[in-house]
Amino acid sequence: MRIRNTPDSYGIVAVTLHWLVAATVVGLFALGLWMVELTYYDDWYRTGPAIHKGIGILLLGALMLRLGWRLLGPQPEPPAGHRPFERRAAAAAHVLMYVLLFGVMLSGYLISTADGRPIDVFGLFEVPAIISGLPGQADIAGKVHLYLAITLVSLAGIHALAALKHHFVDRDRTLLRMLGRGSATETAADSRAPSRAPSHT
Repeated sequence: MRIRNTPDSYGIVAVTLHWLVAATVVGLFALGLWMVELTYYDDWYRTGPAIHKGIGILLLGALMLRLGWRLLGPQPEPPAGHRPFERRAAAAAHVLMYVLLFGVMLSGYLISTADGRPIDVFGLFEVPAIISGLPGQADIAGKVHLYLAITLVSLAGIHALAALKHHFVDRDRTLLRMLGRGSATETAADSRAPSRAPSHT
């Protein structure tokens, strides 16, 4: 697999960042729902939020890298079989997911810095509390954080279902390309490859 994207397929950097961000978002969402149910005397009462915040900051770095890579490198053209409305819907969904991702992380930052303390990232570095002490900052940001996260995960679920539809119903290369396969060259090679008869023993 190539490092950079081509007009026909995604490279290893784009594929890795895509699945890394996707898995991290789902993991953080599950962790967030779980940790809000913890009581003060639970061993994870402080550990859970600390992990959530630290991973969230690292996710922001990965997201910035992904966005930069997307803007600076070529993007594969949609498969020829995609209808115009599908192309527009996919483009709009990607933009909206980026907006939601940054909104979730900004609101999470406002929750964490409401009391003026910096965010510690696993003892490696700290993110300063630039914005703090606003009226109702933690409560308002907390509600926004939750609603945006639910919207983001729901949209990501629809995005995944659309990819599965393209793979199993339309039988095009949409999903395969984001798995690092499915370029036109690979598809042509697969179609030319002779099928192997089952061996009998």
